[in-house]
Amino acid sequence: MIPPDGLTDEEVKAVLENSKRIMVIGMSRDPAKAAGEVPLFLRSVGYEIIPVNPFAEQISGIKAYKSFSDFQETVDVIDVFRPSVELPTLVDELKGAYRVLWLQEGIYDDSVQRLKGKLVVWNRCMMKEYKRLILKDYHSPRFNGRAKA
Repeated sequence: MIPPDGLTDEEVKAVLENSKRIMVIGMSRDPAKAAGEVPLFLRSVGYEIIPVNPFAEQISGIKAYKSFSDFQETVDVIDVFRPSVELPTLVDELKGAYRVLWLQEGIYDDSVQRLKGKLVVWNRCMMKEYKRLILKDYHSPRFNGRAKA
């Protein structure tokens, strides 16, 4: 059983509204898989996507990196599409400038508690949360204008 991440809708919405660059660890070349569909959706609504896949040079025309450490610039969010069993090793490797670690649905390990000073979102789909928290306000005068759907 995966425990809740304890974040409110307002906190999750703030992550989505205040992020621009998302590194996707485990992005798939197959747009029919969640690890391909979700990042491409996020790209379509204005986020910059940085794919990490050791078996791809590029994904959907975007330069792909072999590992997290191959990308030397800052990112706002690291979005993980890897099995939970890989998280302890991944957490040990995560260094550098990022604000949020986002673990997709079904992904969690206690090792994420070691990430001091980082916000961790787990067992949530970024695309579903975006649609639920941002697109629901699309016709509202408060809408931030990111999506063009």
